[in-house]
Amino acid sequence: MNNSDLHYDITIIGGGCVGGTLACALAQAGFKVAVIEAREPQRVWPAGSVDVRVFAITRASERIFRSIGCWDAIERGGVSPFRDMRVWDASGSGAIHFDCAELGEPMLGYIIEQRVIQAALNARMDMLPTLTRLCPAELGAFELDADSMGVTLADGRRLHTRLLVGADGASSRVRGMAGIAVEMRDYQQEAVVAVVTTEQSHQETAWQRFLPTGPLAFLPLRDGRSSIVWSTTPQQSAELCALDAGEFLERLSAAFDQRLGRVTAVEERVRFPLRRLHAKRYIAERLALVGDAAHVIHPLAGQGVNLGLLDAAVLFDVIVETRAAARDYGLISNLRRYERWRHGDNHAMQRAMDGIKGLFGASTVPLRVLRNTGLSAVDRWSPLKSVLARHAMGLAGDLPTLAIPGS
Repeated sequence: MNNSDLHYDITIIGGGCVGGTLACALAQAGFKVAVIEAREPQRVWPAGSVDVRVFAITRASERIFRSIGCWDAIERGGVSPFRDMRVWDASGSGAIHFDCAELGEPMLGYIIEQRVIQAALNARMDMLPTLTRLCPAELGAFELDADSMGVTLADGRRLHTRLLVGADGASSRVRGMAGIAVEMRDYQQEAVVAVVTTEQSHQETAWQRFLPTGPLAFLPLRDGRSSIVWSTTPQQSAELCALDAGEFLERLSAAFDQRLGRVTAVEERVRFPLRRLHAKRYIAERLALVGDAAHVIHPLAGQGVNLGLLDAAVLFDVIVETRAAARDYGLISNLRRYERWRHGDNHAMQRAMDGIKGLFGASTVPLRVLRNTGLSAVDRWSPLKSVLARHAMGLAGDLPTLAIPGS
């Protein structure tokens, strides 16, 4: 070991929403943390513009952001609370309505631009004295040492860490270099995302219509516009992006059943493929995966980033509790609790989304009747609807410390 090498308790590859959240939590708790980022993230943007990428943030994720000291900055950057959610089937009369007032909550969640969250995390990371951001920097290689992980950056710099965390997205280099296999399913769908203007206000409501080709969501933005996520076939997504603005607006208005009147304006349209990915292991000796490096889910329920934030919060709990017991948090034997806790929960959510997608994609008459009857029955059965909503909001279940109210 070279004495000129850098030494850290935890090194995180990727400083996005999940990696940045974990870094802030650990640095607040006194750990010496390094965050490796390939590019400087966006810190300023044109006034009046809206990021095409938005997240539906649950109440649990809100509490995680509050716990690490980022929520006030996120609110200043701009959030859009949604107080209602309306879901209905284009092939029948089935519908369900979630109302925050029925749950005794001020809102169901928030729609927030990705860049707003990232800017708040960057500002918080800059404030924490035990956190070092190495940027621009890229992972070159890593190997186990006697009591640490040796990490070599692409520019030749060397560092040693008790734990290496891969928070570097669905194409994770950490996961690949560690030889961790994944289970993958190509949904044969693409999502078209854009920011649109409608004749009527979005009413602080998240809207989702299940079409035969996939769900169409309208998510409320802070300036009165909506962010759309239109999941459909690759052929139709290419067609939708190739249409001129007028033709696209007509198609979108019809697909959304004009629930907010006509759609009158659209900004840049972007399309991306949809797939499910799940790492067979979340951990190895002195290594852990979080967020999209460990799992990718269909966006129909907007749970992707929230699952990743729960990964970060659970891994934080495991590291802190292991240190308090005077044990080595980098050892695989001590990381197994993290894997047991999150792997099962994430797998269950993936299967649930696959089930919903399959049910609403079915065109046979019996299944159409079943889903429409089921939606309406759940809408009328308040106790079950409340349970479903509270779990989706992160108000129930086995929550990590950072997500527990008052923690």
